Amino acid sequence: MRARIDVSEIEAQTKIRAKYLRALENEEWGLLPGPTFVKSFLRTYAQALGLDGKQLVEEYRLHHERPSEAALEPIVSTPQSTRHRPSGGGPSRTYMIAIGVVGALVVLLVVLLATGGSSPSGSSTSTSAAGRGATSHTSDHHGAGTPTAGAPRAGASTIVALSLKASAVVYVCLIGEGGRKLIPGTELQPGESTPTFHARHFAMTLGNSSLTMFIDGRARSVPPSSQAIGYSLSKAHGRRSLAAGELPTCA
Repeated sequence: MRARIDVSEIEAQTKIRAKYLRALENEEWGLLPGPTFVKSFLRTYAQALGLDGKQLVEEYRLHHERPSEAALEPIVSTPQSTRHRPSGGGPSRTYMIAIGVVGALVVLLVVLLATGGSSPSGSSTSTSAAGRGATSHTSDHHGAGTPTAGAPRAGASTIVALSLKASAVVYVCLIGEGGRKLIPGTELQPGESTPTFHARHFAMTLGNSSLTMFIDGRARSVPPSSQAIGYSLSKAHGRRSLAAGELPTCA
């Protein structure tokens, strides 16, 4: 009133409703939303009027704000022994752990007495030693070269697997071990494949190069030639070309 400022001007400046401004002026704290709003409104209103807002808030706290229940609650010191005592009155955790350890030791002692102190690993060691002795004996028994069950057949590594596939009409004469005629001089048709033959040695005569050899599963082409082609196949020498006088015949 001394500054001749209307309440509506303060309301527009502070954004505080006029009824709350009048409640602040009249100290009608019950008309305000709560202590927090009261202190906020006091600071804003004091700033607008050029007053000390902090002093007004402190006076409000001193004369009108009640202490919280927490501030009024007496501080009671708890004895050290009571603070760490577990609830329920039961035995402590340390006591239960100690009981468990003692029980485990008793059970272990009973087991050792019942088994006579022997270790299960001893029987395993004896069994292993016996097994090693039996194995050694078996090896000595077969040391003369007699194959044991499941061993690879002698000479199996020297066997050659062979099949042929024609890409055009081609004459084939294929001789196996002992002069056996596996393909007795016949013509393979385009796309025709032969069965897979197994032998230590093959000899063949081809009318031309229009086929693919599959030796142990690997494809091998035949170089072009204007005359008959001959090959010898074995593990020891691989695929070897034959001279004209070495070509096998199936006649």
